[in-house]
Order: sequence, then structure tokens, then C-alpha cells
Amino acid sequence: MSGKDYLCALAVVLIWGSNFVVMKLGLQGLSPMMLGTLRYICASLVFIPFVRRSTVPWRWLLVCGMLAFGQFVFLFVGLKVGMTAGIASLVMQTQAFFTIVLAAVLLQERPRVYQWVGVAISAIGLVLIASVHGDAPGQMTLIGFLLALTGALSWAGANIGIRYAMRASPGFDPLAFIVYSSAVPILPFFALALLVDGWSAITDMMWNISGREIFAVVYLGVLATVVAYTLWTRLLVRHPAARVVPFSLLVPVVGIYAASLVFDEHMQGWQWAGAALVFSGLLFNQFGGRVIRR
Repeated sequence: MSGKDYLCALAVVLIWGSNFVVMKLGLQGLSPMMLGTLRYICASLVFIPFVRRSTVPWRWLLVCGMLAFGQFVFLFVGLKVGMTAGIASLVMQTQAFFTIVLAAVLLQERPRVYQWVGVAISAIGLVLIASVHGDAPGQMTLIGFLLALTGALSWAGANIGIRYAMRASPGFDPLAFIVYSSAVPILPFFALALLVDGWSAITDMMWNISGREIFAVVYLGVLATVVAYTLWTRLLVRHPAARVVPFSLLVPVVGIYAASLVFDEHMQGWQWAGAALVFSGLLFNQFGGRVIRR
């Protein structure tokens, strides 16, 4: 990897790591459904006039877009009802393990033994994290944890969808794919906003939107979606996945640190133990094969 590639990987880590804090900030003045609506308007409709249409078949754009909708509707609601930003950044990385399981079922890929060991280690860590929950301010609620975990499952489904999209259109343009697939969640998010929030609440939110919420929407739409996902996809195209994917292990490190700075979030003892196990499972999943061969 060149120095430019390392800078791109570092930029993605910093953007995605801070992403969860920005979501929390946006949710202070916007409902989860309106934050999702505005995020994807910013990520898609703003760019479509300037980006050539994706060569990926519409069915896979639709599938990946709806799975992205599932990822963020669960995550946004989870953050709203008590998921802490720091732990969310860690829990969402379990998408790697869900992807392994889904790939085994849907793509007939055979995971190695060490990968299943990594899944088992992280599963124990998740149980420890979930065991420490409460309803006091600053605490993680159980429902928030479960919603974030479901969001990670949706993210894994999107990973599999991208694999199918690559089969249908080899060498597709990552930017065009992201911009056009990001148009799909707009209507589902807005429909839920009408159903859950109501028109009066929507107009009130938009009329009273502050600079903080505008910053969150632009950050999530432009940086976290268009810029970061495009850089990440291009790195995966240029280099073996085993060389690129380990950088994602740094995302929770940035996320937990950023949450402690902005929201003064602090994990408890068993949560730190669970986080260590989840992180160990992620490491073993990435590097276990090298350790065994030695």
C-alpha cells in the first residue's frame, strides 16, 4: 500500500469512528426517521446530477439500499433509546461475523475453523456487554443494544448484496453505486417519519433545525456515506481484503475515545471485559490463520 492508500484508510477510520458521536448529536434535534431521510437526501439527490448512472442492475441497488435502510433505522433508533455511542461503534463491527455466517449460507463459502473461534470469542464478549444495562442517564439500555446488533446484521446483509452486485457488474464504479443505492432509503425513512412522527412534528423539526443538526446531516451524508464508503471500496478494489479490512478494527478505538470526550461516556468493568473479548475475536478472525500456520 502506498502512503496515499494509508492516508485514505486512516481518513476512513477517523470518519467512521467519529460517526457515532455525530449521530447522537443529530438525534438531539431530529427524530431517527428524519435524520435518516436527510442523510440519504444529502448522500444521493445532491450528487445524482453530477454522477453517471451506476452500471449495477437496479435490483441490486434496491437490495443494498434497503439493507442500508435497515442498518441505520435500527442503529438510529437504538441510539435514541439508550445505546451509547462508544459501545455502538464496537457492536456494529460484529457485522464481520454476521457476514461470515451469511456468506457460508448464501454464497457457500466455507469459513476456516479459526474464524468460527473468533465468532465464539466475540459472542461471549457481546453477552458480557449486554449483561451491563440500565435506564439511568449515560447507561446502555438492553433494547438499544439489541437494536444496534440488528443494525450490524443488516450491514452484513448489505456486504453480501455487494458481492452479488460485483458478480452482476464486475468493476463497477464505487461512487456511482453508493450515490444511486443511497436514493433507495429516502422514501422508506420519510414514510416512517410520517407514520411515527407525524406531519406536524416533521415541519416543526425542519423549521427549528439548528446548525448542530445541519452539521450532523452533512457529515453523515457526505463524509460518512459518500466519501468514506467510496474510499473504502476503492481500497478493497486495489488491494487484498486481508490487507484492508484490519483497519476497521481501529474504528471502535476512535469511537469509544470520541464518545468519552463529547458525551463523557465511560464503560463499566464487565463492559470493558466484553469489549476486550469482542476485539480479541475480531483480531483472531483477521490474523488467526497466520498464528496457526506459525
